[in-house]
Amino acid sequence: MLIARRADTRARADFATWKMMAKLNGFSALPPEAQSFLESYRQMLASQTEADASEATIQLMYKRYYAEMGGSGTPPQIPSRASEPPKDKGNVTAFRRPPARPKQTAPNATAKPRLPVALIFICLAVVYVSIRMLWR
Repeated sequence: MLIARRADTRARADFATWKMMAKLNGFSALPPEAQSFLESYRQMLASQTEADASEATIQLMYKRYYAEMGGSGTPPQIPSRASEPPKDKGNVTAFRRPPARPKQTAPNATAKPRLPVALIFICLAVVYVSIRMLWR
């Protein structure tokens, strides 16, 4: 069953990638295997809906990948994702960033007054000049 899941996942991912590359005019850059699957997909589109043609192509790819990955016999049926019942979206809410929390200070901490930078610079300059004067 592990091989079946891996083959199904790979088939779905490859099909989506190949389909997107074909839409972006990259069909000729695809490997021959991909081109053959996409050609069969286009032929199925003539007689089926897009969802049915996609699912049928994915199933063909799945069977081939299952055999390549070492699966023996007929591949087990993986429930198609298109036939799964739609999930209830009744309780889904849109993501909203939470409001910014105000910075909290410690309850017993007192606010220390900050000295302006200019005052500190002036004090350092006075100390430097006074040391230079004393060494002369």
